[in-house]
Amino acid sequence: MTGNEIKLKAIAALTGVRGGIGTDYVSSLLGEVTPTEFLVPAEADAAEVGFAMLDQLSGPLSALISGFVMAFEAVADAFDELEPGTSSQEILQELALHLASETD
Repeated sequence: MTGNEIKLKAIAALTGVRGGIGTDYVSSLLGEVTPTEFLVPAEADAAEVGFAMLDQLSGPLSALISGFVMAFEAVADAFDELEPGTSSQEILQELALHLASETD
């Protein structure tokens, strides 16, 4: 799967969540970007196996995060243009303060 195809999956997942699509479908959609099999050296020790798996996961996960960020930036830019009273940056700051004050 290419980087752009993975970014499209991220955008589709966000669109689905906002559109009321079930979480099972969204989870399945996002699960499609992670490898189902990993190639590791036959004589690899545990550290080498972990590194090989991390290396094979990092590309798809990076593209997925990039897709989420790209989608957020597009929505935030549109919001900032249409809603002059409150900026997306202020909303994010309020969210951060709320999360920081919560206990797990």
